[in-house]
Amino acid sequence: MLGSPQLTPRVDDPAKDEKALVRGLVGKAKGGDLSAYDELVRRYQERIYNTVYHMTSNHEDANDLAQEVFIKAYQALKSFKGESSFYTWIYRIAVNRTINFLKQNGRRRHLSLNDIDSQVEHDFFLTSLVSSETPYRNVKLAELQEKLNTAMSQLSEVHRMVVTLHDVQGISHEEIGKIMDCNVGTVRSRLYYARQQMQAMLSDYLT
Repeated sequence: MLGSPQLTPRVDDPAKDEKALVRGLVGKAKGGDLSAYDELVRRYQERIYNTVYHMTSNHEDANDLAQEVFIKAYQALKSFKGESSFYTWIYRIAVNRTINFLKQNGRRRHLSLNDIDSQVEHDFFLTSLVSSETPYRNVKLAELQEKLNTAMSQLSEVHRMVVTLHDVQGISHEEIGKIMDCNVGTVRSRLYYARQQMQAMLSDYLT
């Protein structure tokens, strides 16, 4: 007598389900469904805002730019062909808009030590600056903040953006390459250059 057929258990893939959901929302939004686009905004607005804020250090500018990003994305939505993920596509819009804004306004990025503590706790380079084992953590915090701000201000907009995306937002080299429309080697070289420049200016705090 034959036994009962064995059923293969279903294994859920949250990432795959998320991509499918986003694709569905994008399709509806392209068809004119504003509620679908509102849902896309809800899913990505915090990450977009954080990226912009870490480059501008101004809540008002970050709010305005984030709104511009989503308006521009909606206007250009019909041109989105799905060759990259919606996440990559809208991040690219945000990156380009923010870099242009910084160039036009001459704004300089100020990196908050609180931001580092909460968002890059696993990044060796930046956490080495605020490690609890570093005596400067308590006695020269204000001086370190000033030095860090100065070091970031010396970087070009694209180098600051790479540091922000990788060291603050935790985005992979591969994804940054897609967002900034360059290859992984360029991302790595920009990050290496930025870190070398910052290390040189912060050498007193890295010994």
